[in-house]
Amino acid sequence: MFAQLFDNFCLWTSVTAIFLAQFVKVLLNFSLHRKWNWRWFYLSGGMPSGHTSAVTSLAASIGITQGFHTTSFAIATIIGIIVMYDATGVRRQAGMQAQAINQLIDDFAALLHEIRTSKLNLEHRNRLKEILGHKPIEVFVGAWFGIFVALMMYVIWY
Repeated sequence: MFAQLFDNFCLWTSVTAIFLAQFVKVLLNFSLHRKWNWRWFYLSGGMPSGHTSAVTSLAASIGITQGFHTTSFAIATIIGIIVMYDATGVRRQAGMQAQAINQLIDDFAALLHEIRTSKLNLEHRNRLKEILGHKPIEVFVGAWFGIFVALMMYVIWY
């Protein structure tokens, strides 16, 4: 039963796509800052979208192996569209709200520091995660990255 899991081309193509996309984020971050930041391997947000890479490679691999006319391809495609919409919509807006809240707290802490009327220390608080979603270009690149991985995995697998 578990041996069949290792024979699942569509599953491993999708897993490969998300891992490669996350690794690309680490490399891009290194090229920009000349410092390794391995947190990008598991963080959401950034270029390319790992979630989008996973769902598009899943849909593409289903289309390649089972046909683009199948119900499985339709399901994977619709789920992929929902994931991409969520990444550029809801999650991105939540990240923008986190930035605004973090800025308000920083400004408030600076004001308190200036007037020295309180010993409340907001500098050691847990900051909200600001990079949650994706810019449309990050999702676009993630989608093409996922399709590319599916095609390359097909060449390697079959």
